[in-house]
Amino acid sequence: MIRERAYPVEPWHVRETRLDMDVLAQSESVFALSNGHVGLRGNLDEGEPHGLPGTYLNSFYELRPLPYAEAGFGFPESGQTVVNVTNGKLLRLLVDDEPLDVRYGELISHERVLDLRAGTLHRELHWRSPAGRDVKVRSTRLVSFTQRAVAAILYEVEALEGPLRLIVQSELVANETLPPQSKDPRVAAVLESPLQAEEQLTTDDGGLLIHRTKVSGLRVAAAMAHDVDAPERVTIESEGYEDWVRTTIGCVLKPGQKLRVVKYLTYGWSSRRSLPALRDQVGAALAAARLDGWDGLRREQREYLDEFWDAADVRVEGDPEVQQAVRFGLFHVLQAGARAERRPIAAKGLTGPGYDGHAFWDTEMFVLPVLTYTQPGAVRDALHWRYSTLGQAQERARTLNLSGAAFPWRTIEGPESSAYWPAGTAAFHIAADIADALRRYVLVTGDRALEEEIGLELLVETARLWRSLGHHDRTGRFHIDGVTGPDEYTAVKNDNVYTNLMAQRNLLTAADCAMRHRDQAQDLGVTEEEAAAWRDAANAMHVPYDPEFEVHGQVEGFTRLQEWDFEHTPPEKYPLLLHYPYFDLYRKQVVKQADLVLAMHWRGDAFSDGEKMRNFNYYERRTVRDSSLSACTQAVMAAEVGHPELAHRYLREAALMDLHDLNENTRDGVHMASLAGAWIALVAGFGGLRDHDGTLSFSPRLSSRLSRLEFSLQWQSMRLRVDVRPHQTTYSLRNGGPDTVLELRHHGEPLRVTSAQPVTVPVPPAHPSGPQLEQPPGRAPLLHLPENMT
Repeated sequence: MIRERAYPVEPWHVRETRLDMDVLAQSESVFALSNGHVGLRGNLDEGEPHGLPGTYLNSFYELRPLPYAEAGFGFPESGQTVVNVTNGKLLRLLVDDEPLDVRYGELISHERVLDLRAGTLHRELHWRSPAGRDVKVRSTRLVSFTQRAVAAILYEVEALEGPLRLIVQSELVANETLPPQSKDPRVAAVLESPLQAEEQLTTDDGGLLIHRTKVSGLRVAAAMAHDVDAPERVTIESEGYEDWVRTTIGCVLKPGQKLRVVKYLTYGWSSRRSLPALRDQVGAALAAARLDGWDGLRREQREYLDEFWDAADVRVEGDPEVQQAVRFGLFHVLQAGARAERRPIAAKGLTGPGYDGHAFWDTEMFVLPVLTYTQPGAVRDALHWRYSTLGQAQERARTLNLSGAAFPWRTIEGPESSAYWPAGTAAFHIAADIADALRRYVLVTGDRALEEEIGLELLVETARLWRSLGHHDRTGRFHIDGVTGPDEYTAVKNDNVYTNLMAQRNLLTAADCAMRHRDQAQDLGVTEEEAAAWRDAANAMHVPYDPEFEVHGQVEGFTRLQEWDFEHTPPEKYPLLLHYPYFDLYRKQVVKQADLVLAMHWRGDAFSDGEKMRNFNYYERRTVRDSSLSACTQAVMAAEVGHPELAHRYLREAALMDLHDLNENTRDGVHMASLAGAWIALVAGFGGLRDHDGTLSFSPRLSSRLSRLEFSLQWQSMRLRVDVRPHQTTYSLRNGGPDTVLELRHHGEPLRVTSAQPVTVPVPPAHPSGPQLEQPPGRAPLLHLPENMT
């Protein structure tokens, strides 16, 4: 785990003031740069030492067989694993023939800074070689948001004494040796030498490598070129082999003189384009990058992020750690989706190989809500990606003897890639999650063209899934049996509340959409009778409720299950999935992550205030948070039911998940959903954002530790700014003409906001919160608070 305050608290930077070898892999994830297409882990320029080397391209994967002790009909046969592609980050430095390696000689100072406004990773070090020769090195790295195939590195070496003979070896390297895999199933499979060489070229100042995966048949090209500036004579030469190309730069520096190298990197991949076409593609991208030059690339990066932060920034007063963390989270969420362009947003983005690089339902229910309100174009692309996999989802449904489309629980390219069928096959709620992401996007943006183009068909095919998966009993109630909800410790059960309520909304949304687009719906074979059947199923949806405890069962019969023995579960046995058989977990009242509580967030319109309070209290005592997806949702609902101080602790857990490595697996990549969850906890929790009935509504109320929360949302071409103080909230429109009006709700009361003048309204006093809630022993969110907040 990263120790407390490993990174000084700054509003716009994540700064590492010394190199800690014990958490090198974690910092590589934290300092990763990406644009949604290309991802570079924050490895040191020299390549060694490293925790986990990594360069990734979105959706570039290799196939591998899925092992089964006993095969079964409908089990997925092969999995997909993200590939560590050609590494172009390498810049090795030799000082008078001694390689710069921070493990040798003396590292006098070392600092790295992730600049959230500039979109760069900057590094400065002062190193004394074993022979006593001193140099300063400064490097700045970026992955371009404006040129999706391009990354660049500025590398400067200053001689502090001299003369010094310097050699810089800039490389492209494929098939790097990776560390062995751990036993944690959340870690990726290790693929040895997955790339087969197809072509290598060298130029005077760079080179190119083209490889192909052995089984999936995907082709990848990587190219590099250099601009070199030195005060004295400099030599540049290149050489190439199957798996590496090296450009060597040599010069002699006097004291105070600097060698400046700009390295341009371009990447491309395809399953269809020919080798010459891919070669030309990365060559053209390289020419475009050099045309702009380093200064141009850096300027474009800053301009892009200035526009993003103007629309998306969240201002927090009272907890500086959360202020830093929510911006860090927004930055990584943007990096994951900005240029994904009809490819998935993975659970780890492009920051590491965790979960084999797969996308889950996390994308639709955590990442896309944030991007919908801040960067909706990325959501449009993400929905197009899901649509591109519709044919595979339909085929999967047929395999399972179902109608419609059964989308995968985890995947890269479309097919189900989970070998664990209680989660992979039975977690059907992903269909409703996709439908809800689509519903929210259209609601927020007003993009009816997308609804017609792809939305209607997605809604129709997911509605058909629910109608075939569920059934009416003899009393007319509609049940969905044998499914797994978000809580993976309660699998293959009947009538999961989250699944049923999300399916209910899916069915109604599909029926409404079919009526809006009757001609297109008829082309899809939708009849009035079918749409009526969807409505009948939705209106008759069974939602388990226990009148004795006056709470909803997470699934039918949940409240009668045996209680988990929390008192005798030692801390070292968490997460439970690594220490107890699933058979034991499935039949007891223990919750891995928010499930029924998640339903109360996204389907809050289906619960009364009293039900929410009782449900939250009941499940709080049974939720162990063995998933990083849980804390943000518990923050949202704790805030809603009157426990703002508990909500603040859950907010901090979600926000600091990776900056403090709370789950001790940040080494495999950051937790994209939890980082998005920091925004959700603030905006939906303390801001009270909801959009249940198509109306934007807020119920803002801060914790005692927060003195101000300010955030922006995009809503149907308008930009709304919400400024929450302890006793009042101000709503203002930042664009639109004098007649622009936004109608919303504030604590249930209608409110009209115009672009002419902000509207300030009081925050009503909070209801008494009741007694302090209990969590399972040892699982309370006891995250350390800053000294001025205890």
